[in-house]
Amino acid sequence: MRIGIDFDNTIVNYDRVFYKVALERGYIPQELAATKLVVREHLRRLNKEDLWTEMQGYVYGSRMSDADVYPGAIEFLTWARDHDIESVVISHKTQYPFLGPRCDLHEAARNWIRERLKTSSGALLDLDRIYFESTKEAKLARVRQMQCDVFIDDLPDVLLAPAFPGNVNRILFDPVGYHKNKIDGLLIMAHWQDIRAHLEPRWSTPH
Repeated sequence: MRIGIDFDNTIVNYDRVFYKVALERGYIPQELAATKLVVREHLRRLNKEDLWTEMQGYVYGSRMSDADVYPGAIEFLTWARDHDIESVVISHKTQYPFLGPRCDLHEAARNWIRERLKTSSGALLDLDRIYFESTKEAKLARVRQMQCDVFIDDLPDVLLAPAFPGNVNRILFDPVGYHKNKIDGLLIMAHWQDIRAHLEPRWSTPH
């Protein structure tokens, strides 16, 4: 079995670091809710889209080490590894920021994976099975190439894209309950523990 997993906002939780950076720069009031989405919407209401774009490059590069792992993701990846289930990261991520200082965002993400996605018994992801694609189309092509059995993503437009392979079980990761209504063809789950509970009965024999 092979599970494909998106990276940004699926494995990585940026809420705390975006709030922290926005406060450091004086972009937001302290009482604003500490989430990436709220910070983004606050800046957009002020017509500060360029600030938001530049801050994304800074966070995904120089401040990547401050990003968090979503609760339950380590346990999920550990379960997959211990049951001989291959986990493959397939993400739409540009290599360099659109605005601001030049920084290799792919290398920053790989360093984060090396440091954060591991247990005492070793790495949870094979670095040769991490794919950062520069376009959405390339990401979808990689999902098809890797022949994933399951794919987990936080973006419905990826999972529902015409080019997305129809034989893949699609799970929409929605930790904040943004998608409250049922979406045909997608299983919506808010927690990594729920995703594991959904998949575990099918692959429950450890090696």
